Amino acid sequence: MNVQVQLQNKLAASAAGAPGLVDQGLQWAADFPILDRPIRGRRLVYLDNGATTQKPRTVIDAESRYYLEDNANIHRGVHWLSQHATDLYEAGRERVRGLLNAARSDEIVFTRGTTEAINLVAQSWGPANLQAGDEILLTAMEHHSNIVPWQMLAARTGAVIKVVPISDSGELDMDAFHSLLGARTRLVASAHVSNALGTINPVDEIVRAAHAAGALVLLDGAQAVAHQAVDVQALGCDFYAFSGHKLYGPTGIGALYGRHELLQAMPPWQGGGDMIRTVAFEGSTYADVPQRFEAGTPNIAGVVGLDAAIAYVQHVGLDAIEAHEQELLAYGTEALSDIKGLRLIGTARHKAAILSFVVEGIHPHDLGTILDMEGVAIRAGHHCAMPLMTRYGIPGTARASLALYNRPADIDALAAAVRKAIDLFNGGSKA
Repeated sequence: MNVQVQLQNKLAASAAGAPGLVDQGLQWAADFPILDRPIRGRRLVYLDNGATTQKPRTVIDAESRYYLEDNANIHRGVHWLSQHATDLYEAGRERVRGLLNAARSDEIVFTRGTTEAINLVAQSWGPANLQAGDEILLTAMEHHSNIVPWQMLAARTGAVIKVVPISDSGELDMDAFHSLLGARTRLVASAHVSNALGTINPVDEIVRAAHAAGALVLLDGAQAVAHQAVDVQALGCDFYAFSGHKLYGPTGIGALYGRHELLQAMPPWQGGGDMIRTVAFEGSTYADVPQRFEAGTPNIAGVVGLDAAIAYVQHVGLDAIEAHEQELLAYGTEALSDIKGLRLIGTARHKAAILSFVVEGIHPHDLGTILDMEGVAIRAGHHCAMPLMTRYGIPGTARASLALYNRPADIDALAAAVRKAIDLFNGGSKA
């Protein structure tokens, strides 16, 4: 029995009163006001969640309420509003700690997002721990934000970057990974989930092998935390970074997890208010972590919104979200595979709900434009993963990335729009 037939049976059960995939998607979609907005006179089919997710009303209301009722600067004020805003901000830190199951809340540093979190480690931990000839091990599927900061660090310190290759299906070559680990490897930086392929990397094995070789591990969790449960203590990673806006939260907010002893040994990377203990013209002393890495007035409202976003996904349940998205992924994989001339890029055995593809004779940007005219929002291009596109010999892909509010009708709309694009490019013949 194929996936589409199985899903039709589930939909029939749903119509008979049993909970079903379509019911869940519709139920959760009702929490997101923007999904009611027509685009070009059509129902919005939002499949660009890898770039940013939409926001539930609880997140929108939480951030609005902060400015309406709670706005004040934090940590330094003695008045009630300042103390209350500080409590909200630190409650957000504790919420992130719980999401990642970090051992302590001061292992959580707020940043603008994954990119800033990685740059923090590169610019603070890096120069103090790397010297000429030391090695940084990356993978061939990394986002630019997990490549460029290490290139800048390597240029500054004389360190060497090595790259783990991937298979045609988009899986890491783990034999090559183990062979590349050596006595000079100081850091392994890897995506938990590839933003361009959806590959879920074997991060448990990566961490164990890296630690056995004496190296630290930083995981880019931008595409993981909204789709599966993450436990940094169980993983044993040294650093973990993610962005709030890919987790149904606001833009401009994210977090870095770092093991306490590592953070405590790292120097500040930005100077200013709130990251100091004492300041004199003769010299300054610095605050303990995490304030040491949060110079200046932070995105307080963003933290409040992130707190609400995490509360939302925890209420829905990450296990339920993962199961829902995996069913949609299976349905979407089969639906797209039936289209002549379409080739999926990234067919790893363990994948998150990302469908990247190319269509023969159609540039991804042209495909994305035609889909937009049908109300289907996808991402087209290199997805900030240009070395990966070079690996496949393509300029980019069309990428449909799924979220909890998507449902089979969205996949059907995607497939129909792709077929229409092929028809247009074939001069009107049916695909």
